[in-house]
Amino acid sequence: MNTHINIEASWKQRLIHEFSQDYMLTLRSFLQREKQCKKTIYPPAKQWFAALNTTPFNQVKVVILGQDPYHGENQAHGLCFSVPPNTKIPPSLLNIYKELQTDLNIPPAEHGCLIHWAQQGVLLLNSVLTVEKSCAGSHQNKGWEHFTDAIITQINQHTEHTVFILWGSYAQKKGANIDNRKHLVITAPHPSPLSVYRGFFGGRYFSRSNTYLKQHGKAVIDWALPELNTATKQFEQAQQGTSKNLARVKRR
Repeated sequence: MNTHINIEASWKQRLIHEFSQDYMLTLRSFLQREKQCKKTIYPPAKQWFAALNTTPFNQVKVVILGQDPYHGENQAHGLCFSVPPNTKIPPSLLNIYKELQTDLNIPPAEHGCLIHWAQQGVLLLNSVLTVEKSCAGSHQNKGWEHFTDAIITQINQHTEHTVFILWGSYAQKKGANIDNRKHLVITAPHPSPLSVYRGFFGGRYFSRSNTYLKQHGKAVIDWALPELNTATKQFEQAQQGTSKNLARVKRR
């Protein structure tokens, strides 16, 4: 883990304590050993906190929980389910697009980059923020889960009327303590081809989210993704770290 970690200022304020916890120090050592062994880790280190850096705490309106980053080349960039604009769209995301079309009559995008959602307040958070190339689940139970639990706790306790979309048993277990009296919790099977026909289709996740947000005086999400050229520009800007609100977390 880098000596300095760039993280959006509002998240730094709420999570700074986590970086000195024993689990985070253990995670740091693990990642350093992996790099020393010349293992390829996805996403690149500067994108580990992309979900937080793209969606500041006070802008979070919807949370979509994923599990692990994609472990293929040029796929993971720090937002769950999302891939860079010129990367082949993964099967799970194709199924999400199918449901989006059924729900809101939005045609499937020609790319898989979801930065447009994240910039509007959709926190696209994986439970585990790194993975070894070609080794699915390889960084589970190394400490990331504690960190992302802390993120969910902050949102659960210190926001109101947030939508949590929990696809699959893993996400549902992780979100089991979310207060459904003050938030909308939507659960469904995972959009993976292995489970999508167990009830994912027909869930109307996007219209239900917007209806809830509107009911509570919040701006709705524009779920229609931009054309490829615009998505590419958004991705490139994110790569350059153009957010003005990034703060550095110093390691001890």
